[in-house]
Amino acid sequence: MKKAASDFQVFVKPVGALCNLACKYCYYLKSGALNPEKGNARMPDELLEDYIVQHINASPGPDIFFSWHGGEPTMAGLQYFKRIVEIQRTHKPKDCLIVNGLQTNGTLLNDDWCQFLAAENFMVGISIDGPEDLQSVFRNTKEGNPSFEETIRGYELLKTYGIHCEILCVVNAVNVEKPIRVYRFFKELQCKFLTFLPLVERLPSGENVASERSVSAKAFGHFLCTIFDEWKAFDIGEIKIQIFEEALRTAFDQEHTICIFKRTCGNVPVVERNGDFYPCDHYVDENHLIGNIGQTSLVELLESRSQKAFGMKKRDTLPYFCLECEVLDMCNGACPKDRFIQTPDGKPGLNYLCEGYKFFFTHSKPFIEEVSEVWKSGQWAVGSLPSPK
Repeated sequence: MKKAASDFQVFVKPVGALCNLACKYCYYLKSGALNPEKGNARMPDELLEDYIVQHINASPGPDIFFSWHGGEPTMAGLQYFKRIVEIQRTHKPKDCLIVNGLQTNGTLLNDDWCQFLAAENFMVGISIDGPEDLQSVFRNTKEGNPSFEETIRGYELLKTYGIHCEILCVVNAVNVEKPIRVYRFFKELQCKFLTFLPLVERLPSGENVASERSVSAKAFGHFLCTIFDEWKAFDIGEIKIQIFEEALRTAFDQEHTICIFKRTCGNVPVVERNGDFYPCDHYVDENHLIGNIGQTSLVELLESRSQKAFGMKKRDTLPYFCLECEVLDMCNGACPKDRFIQTPDGKPGLNYLCEGYKFFFTHSKPFIEEVSEVWKSGQWAVGSLPSPK
């Protein structure tokens, strides 16, 4: 049975772009027009089982990871997710471990949901942009009501049930100005795993114009550096922040784990609720549809020429300006979707966030080099610095 050549992660959208919130910056809502909701809008049971079987068969193993996204995936209902786990158990190979990840806004979680998530060892990402006034700028219901209280209630339930939980914070033009306030708020929530996602919305009216709510590159760099300094002073070993962890991987000569900082991409495709396969969740549009798992197997789509070409394009289109950069190994040009400005010498393809990333990686580099020296000297003290594992 043919396996994928390397590990992969598929963002599966069992209810497509359907969501109970109307976050102003949500790019998933645009993809809903490609697959209009009908009936209960869920991925049909037969297709769901077909997908799960194909995913298991394609995985190199021994660990098999499923990522359930949306929209808001909990809108599929608890019974639907119980069915997912039942299908996985039926088809799981003996010596493999299946792990499920769920990305949610947290507002629909209750005790029944959390009992299930805890019992089945789900890993949950929950979206929170900061304290109530910052959360309410962009993350509200379709009626315009705040989502903060329901989100925090859901987060506290996840903590109560001991569920592995990561907070995902979208850094935008508003909360970027409050780095310490945002970070200390998450510390007050006793967050142990934290990811900062920069909001970059490219306006269709201009090749290198971002929306007003997008974070500026310079502000994002200062945001990261400010939080990095506090984390380094007080929270090493207590809180894992994804971009800091990625930067530190270079101290141990390790490859990056997240696609935006890898040399190539293409290992995080999307499967929509009708089985359509797209190369990345930022490229769910008619021009990037590669196929459908109902007609072409998942492993064939993963290994297809189109998918491989999409991934290699990230490396092959990197401007020479980037190739000469002293922090190239930390950034690798970052996400291709944000490469829409020009280099100082007028060449296209520079990442909109270049200035911010370079500022942060340059700022953190002395500490990372110090970590590397300690590790390579064999004087590693467990608990004194982040683990190289």
